[in-house]
Amino acid sequence: MSRIGRKEIVMPKNVKARIEGNEVFVEGPKGKLKSPIPSGITANLEDGKLNFDRPNDEGPTRAAHGLARALANNCVVGVTQGFKKQLQIIGVGYRVNVKGSTVEFHLGYSHPIDFKLPDGISAQAEQDRNTKSIILTLEGIDKQLVGQVAANIRSLRKPEPYKGKGVRYLNEQILRKAGKSGK
Repeated sequence: MSRIGRKEIVMPKNVKARIEGNEVFVEGPKGKLKSPIPSGITANLEDGKLNFDRPNDEGPTRAAHGLARALANNCVVGVTQGFKKQLQIIGVGYRVNVKGSTVEFHLGYSHPIDFKLPDGISAQAEQDRNTKSIILTLEGIDKQLVGQVAANIRSLRKPEPYKGKGVRYLNEQILRKAGKSGK
């Protein structure tokens, strides 16, 4: 069983937090985030330490307790360090161009795909000389948003099991199939 909800979150010196209603607001050097507090869970902020308490030990209450703590911790980490996801684009002729808040993909279709990045997400593309692939790095302060944007980009051309071409997470292992075998 996880006891993550009982751990306290120690606020760094450059991070300010406040509790208003059923939300925790966190402000740091990289920006501002807010985290919801599920019903039945109470939050306390004392001496730069954020604690969450639960009224009972029932299953759903314990789950919400851990969730509240994890979401608030992600906000603290996001406004201090930020989050990063890296995608690897593998395929002959596959290209990526980052133009401000738009990423243009050439993924073997008859047309290029323009992907609009949401506010708070930045992207960089660089060529990897060793694997002859393109590494696309996504950065932002909201962990959920960075992960969702990475998943949306991956869904543009999922890696196929025969040659491994497509968009995958960096160091993601793709199960390869043997293909047709002759008689």
